[in-house]
Amino acid sequence: MKSGSKKGLNLLKPLRLGRKSATRFCIFPKVRSASKTAGNTPVYLNVYDLTPANDYVYWAGFGIFHSGVEVHGVEYAFGAHDYPTSGVFEVEPRQCPGFRFRKSIFMGTTCLDPMQVREFMELHSVNYNGDTYHLIVKNCNHFCKDICYKLTGNSIPKWVNRLARIEAPFATAYCPRP
Repeated sequence: MKSGSKKGLNLLKPLRLGRKSATRFCIFPKVRSASKTAGNTPVYLNVYDLTPANDYVYWAGFGIFHSGVEVHGVEYAFGAHDYPTSGVFEVEPRQCPGFRFRKSIFMGTTCLDPMQVREFMELHSVNYNGDTYHLIVKNCNHFCKDICYKLTGNSIPKWVNRLARIEAPFATAYCPRP
């Protein structure tokens, strides 16, 4: 999808948990069936290029990347917005709007079924509000590192968020923690 395209973006709506509105978790309204079996379901890290310059520096272990976690045919990612509600969203795997897909990395497996994964994401999304997104300190790759570790026990490859790790000592001097 071209970065200028608006297709699919109007599908964002708040998720409803029971009787309460969960405005903290914005998600596409497409819910996968719970009929898929639990067990050893693969979990993938989908990595996207933020800039065409990645084609020239990727070979050296550098680049600026966006990432999302794919499980049960759904990709979850974290993005910025101006509101104190969740920045976690759901897209079709390897189709995140505005980014160019680079590669999918097998992270391990989870025993959670589709509905358990959704509940897991709802629970953890409260820690990732869109207005707390920070390119260096708390970005989509930090979200994926946290989620992948909790689902599989494995951490994402270091190169995915290398730029943030290099810049972090400088950023904390200018970005005090709450």
